[in-house]
Amino acid sequence: MNVFDYTVTAKDGSAVSLSQYQGKVLLVVNTATGCGFTPQYDDLERIYAAYREQGFEVLDFPCNQFADQAPESDEEITTFCKLKFGTEFPQFKKLDVNGENADPLFADLATAFPFQGFGRGLKMKALETFAAANNKKYGDKAYIKWNFTKFLVGRDGTPVARFEPTVDMAEVEEAIKAQL
Repeated sequence: MNVFDYTVTAKDGSAVSLSQYQGKVLLVVNTATGCGFTPQYDDLERIYAAYREQGFEVLDFPCNQFADQAPESDEEITTFCKLKFGTEFPQFKKLDVNGENADPLFADLATAFPFQGFGRGLKMKALETFAAANNKKYGDKAYIKWNFTKFLVGRDGTPVARFEPTVDMAEVEEAIKAQL
């Protein structure tokens, strides 16, 4: 798969070809405003600011499929992210990442890099149980397990890694630096 072959939807409803990011390293993320992982916006913005001049982009796709943690409108989500976290990276229209209406970009990224678990420990096991219950309604179309799942895409448009929300952001940053 090549991410640059996909078209996504801007907040205003217009089509955006990801080919406009050709030659850049991308971190494609499904996000939510009311999740325990929402503070990762701080790290995402910090990493974006540090590396965007080297050809790095964060592509933010809000999603409300996980315990209704992003119920706001696209405009309200953008306002929240800018005011609370100072985000400057591109944010797209809220979408589905699971089920019959899953955005093809996320379905294909998740097929290329399937879920490998949230890690070890009681907290991770609890999240896995909660995510499994939430995703049961999507059956074999539960591509993404929770908010803030990240996919790293190389400059040629090829996905190179998947990071679950529980992965330390320092590890994500090291992988980004290796692609730059």
